[in-house]
Amino acid sequence: MPYQRVYSLALPARLDLTDRSTILRAMQAGTETYDRILMTARQLIHARSYADVGVAAICQQAGVKKGSFYHFFPSKQALTLAILETVYQDMQAMLAQAFAPDRPPLARLARFGQLAYEFQLQIKQATGQVAGCPFGNLASELATRDEAIRCKVVDIFARLQQATQSCLQEAVATGEIPPLDIEATAQAMFAYMEGLMLLAKTHNDPEILRQLLPAISQIRIPPRSAQEKRMANTILSTDISAVTGSTGPGG
Repeated sequence: MPYQRVYSLALPARLDLTDRSTILRAMQAGTETYDRILMTARQLIHARSYADVGVAAICQQAGVKKGSFYHFFPSKQALTLAILETVYQDMQAMLAQAFAPDRPPLARLARFGQLAYEFQLQIKQATGQVAGCPFGNLASELATRDEAIRCKVVDIFARLQQATQSCLQEAVATGEIPPLDIEATAQAMFAYMEGLMLLAKTHNDPEILRQLLPAISQIRIPPRSAQEKRMANTILSTDISAVTGSTGPGG
């Protein structure tokens, strides 16, 4: 991966690199510095904005020098790409809790909405501000200015929608809901949630999520014709291929 953690360090010449404990301490120090930069930038950008947070501010808050920053991240863009992936990975525990199969599919969607509301409420209680969706925030700010970040958010949105899509597939299969366009309905549900996140952030009121998110399970997109499906898949694959660098099965 292009932005994986870098464990190599510029070590003083007198350091005994044959000593295993010395090497391990150096690796640990590098990992801690990487994590500190990443978490500091993550918090600052989520609370403020990408444009409002510079490398100097990140380094000052993290207590590191610019040389350490650029040792791990060639640019603020590279750091932001790493942040996006880290936030997505950190969401896995919440997604596993929300979509655990101990409830019917639509009840899992409701639980996901409840957990999203509770998360934004906790941020508001801690900071006084509703921070909104970290992915949606960056997409709104940078989608027309930074292609790499835009494509990364497209990729993460697609992965997040998979959990909703699986729920809908099960709901249709068990007869909980009638047949529908599963992919489009999952996308519409996701768009509804992102819109509510923006509304809650704008009003600085997490209660908007509590009041309106339950309606997400009522969204339905009727089945499309085969031709409409092919057109939609072509549009989606264009963005996904931009992320992966693939041009299709034969590319």
